[in-house]
Amino acid sequence: MKHFPTILGHEIRMLLVSPGTYIAAAFFLGVMGTVFTTILEDYSKAAQEASPAQVFFQLFWLPVFFMVPALTMKSIAEEQRLGTIETLLTTPVSTTEVVLGKYGATYLLYLLLWGSTGGFFYILHRFASDAHFLDPGPLIGGYLFIAVSGLLFVALGILASSLARNQAVAAILGFALLFALILGTGFLLQIPALDAQLFSPLKSALEYAQVREHLGDFTRGVVDTRQLLFYLSGTVLALIFSILSVETKQLHS
Repeated sequence: MKHFPTILGHEIRMLLVSPGTYIAAAFFLGVMGTVFTTILEDYSKAAQEASPAQVFFQLFWLPVFFMVPALTMKSIAEEQRLGTIETLLTTPVSTTEVVLGKYGATYLLYLLLWGSTGGFFYILHRFASDAHFLDPGPLIGGYLFIAVSGLLFVALGILASSLARNQAVAAILGFALLFALILGTGFLLQIPALDAQLFSPLKSALEYAQVREHLGDFTRGVVDTRQLLFYLSGTVLALIFSILSVETKQLHS
């Protein structure tokens, strides 16, 4: 892994000079700024039980569905299409270092974009007179959830990019994987057949993978080690499959 820092630095520079990065950032901040403004308007009309931070993070999936595929679709798919990844792998660099370098750069950018939303709460802190607006528990828990869950979300985007040779296909596949994880598991739990004893292990697994319920726990200050294991193990598996996908394509090219 001695080449990993070099690859990571290169990928960060490539993201910073890519117009797509700034388009995704502008879209993300525009969407989340609109969401935050709407939340404050609702609070100005009537008192709410939940703090603004809780409501704000409940809509985390809205930008994730589009931001993560936008940031990851080009990482491997475009290099495979152009054949530049083959050139890169002929150097003394392993596939693992390449995949992890691209993953690390994208994840850091993901954290940076979400971290920038802290400016919304800073502005609120300067002008809000009600301390309930800035309950530190949901705020800290929400950002912790974003950091932990983002490990898996970005890894799924990298996996989608490794499976495709076209940016558009990678983006669609990334969206599908994220949708299946965040919302699809909830839809499956509503199937009546899962109540049968035969499917109880599957139902338990689906209940374990309820991302939105994980968010609720984090914002209440409950950090379950099982949830941490879910995101960490899922991230490792997604990255392993990404590495294997790239290596398999190199063997057949």
